[in-house]
Amino acid sequence: MDIPKTARRLLTILAGAGTAILLVGIAFYAGYDSRGRVLASAQTEQFPLLKQAQDYIDQYYIRDQPPQQQLEYGAIRGLITTLNDKYTFFVEPPVAQSESNVLAGTYGGIGVLLKRDESNQFVLYPFRDSPAAKAGVQDSDVLLSVNSKDVPLTTQQDAVDQMLRGEVKADSGVTIHVRHQPSGKEETFTIPFAVIDVPSVVWRTLTEEPSFGYIAILRFTNRTPDELKTAITELKSKSVTGLILDLRNNPGGLLDESLKVAGAFLNGGLIFIEKDRASEKPFNAPDNSFLTDLPMIVLINGGTASAAELVAGAIHDRGRGILLGQQSYGKGSVQLILPMADKSSIHITTAEWLPPNHGKLDGKGLTPDIPMIPDQNGRDVELGEAIRQLRTRK
Repeated sequence: MDIPKTARRLLTILAGAGTAILLVGIAFYAGYDSRGRVLASAQTEQFPLLKQAQDYIDQYYIRDQPPQQQLEYGAIRGLITTLNDKYTFFVEPPVAQSESNVLAGTYGGIGVLLKRDESNQFVLYPFRDSPAAKAGVQDSDVLLSVNSKDVPLTTQQDAVDQMLRGEVKADSGVTIHVRHQPSGKEETFTIPFAVIDVPSVVWRTLTEEPSFGYIAILRFTNRTPDELKTAITELKSKSVTGLILDLRNNPGGLLDESLKVAGAFLNGGLIFIEKDRASEKPFNAPDNSFLTDLPMIVLINGGTASAAELVAGAIHDRGRGILLGQQSYGKGSVQLILPMADKSSIHITTAEWLPPNHGKLDGKGLTPDIPMIPDQNGRDVELGEAIRQLRTRK
């Protein structure tokens, strides 16, 4: 085979550096099909080296080349990789659809939120109108067994969670044995699986301190502001004297909805600043405050990210509440999700978010006022400490 000298030199260099470099080079293929035909003259002018690399591959490569779409996807990924931004990425159509399903927040199961309390017990909180709630499962019921098998406290929480989920079909379901608190009465329920619409907000008064309200926001969806308003209305009707807002493991979500959530706890004013390539734009709380007068503690951890960090940061910087837990994730950037012609998509970072004090959020996160070391066994020591802290602030 007559290989040009320059090509031989290039192949020698690639062999020394590893074949990954060659793959990256192929990944930048964007303007030509597997036979080297020009697809767009503009791309030819923009990527002349890419054309030359593809020509060499067409002329000398010994094996069949991948389909054109696979080459294009590789090219897009290679192009995006050079930006060195982990939040700018390409999503293929099947993955994009799966991502949409996750955002839809549905699964097959009995509809409970599973937590560990400070005693390391598995505790259930049924979603409203869920199969579990209709069967009689109550807030803070202790889970003792599933399908007649004891649940050891050493079991991983996600494994227990999966025991309570399953395919929705005829005669599918699960039998659980629980102990009600504080009565200590034990009861067994056989509960059918159903399609569960996961709420974005769950709330209750605390068993450990009934005068305190607890609100957990799981993520920010278009339902969150209305669900939060319902939660606050119900808790106020019970005359709660303190509030714990749980944003742990909240990955963020919709920006406008997070603004409304922050506004529920603040009397107007600045929530965050959006900084793009050209300017800075302040975002203020809408006039929809519901609960601005109660002592408040916000729980955060390493899973608190994006819009959840904006809400926590605004509450903290405006002096409305204190942060308790662990350093938050540190995602203070804005992404646009741009659809491609084949239903794939590209997430592109377009701006950064700054909390009211103008501190750096992206890559750094929020530092809690009261830092806590997570319990190795998964006990909710943060919630216990938040209750103790609120008692001193009543």
